[in-house]
Amino acid sequence: MKTIFATLALTTALTLPGIAMARPVTLTTTLKDYGGNGAFLAIYVTDPKGTYAGSLWMAGTKSKYYEHLSDWYRATGGNTAEINGITGASVGAGRRLEITLDLADALFDAGYTVHIDAAAEDMRDSPNEIAVPLTAQGAGQSVPGRRYIANFSYGL
Repeated sequence: MKTIFATLALTTALTLPGIAMARPVTLTTTLKDYGGNGAFLAIYVTDPKGTYAGSLWMAGTKSKYYEHLSDWYRATGGNTAEINGITGASVGAGRRLEITLDLADALFDAGYTVHIDAAAEDMRDSPNEIAVPLTAQGAGQSVPGRRYIANFSYGL
């Protein structure tokens, strides 16, 4: 039940910019087989000015590692209320994370960007591993990551 309320709060927060309809969006992240422990991933959105607009998902539930997701951590001040109810397990090397959530139509083709910070225990951090503008044309296009993520895409 907690997850439902958190998802509703997030959907509402990301829907309000345009008081518009929301659509289900599937985010797919495939990790490289980097040979280490499962990766923590912070998936979040920034507005057209680059200001943090909201968190979409946190892969990894041990909050002591969140500071290694440095761009997300800096944007939120490490506030776990930003991800309360929208977390899941860390993602193993070579594995895939696929989540579907509602995003406001107003976020597309309006300058908003999806970011993913990544970190794995005893390995280097990778802030802003992925930064992808939310556009209708970009849906379904695979984007390579820099260190831990093999590719990322979103589908409408």
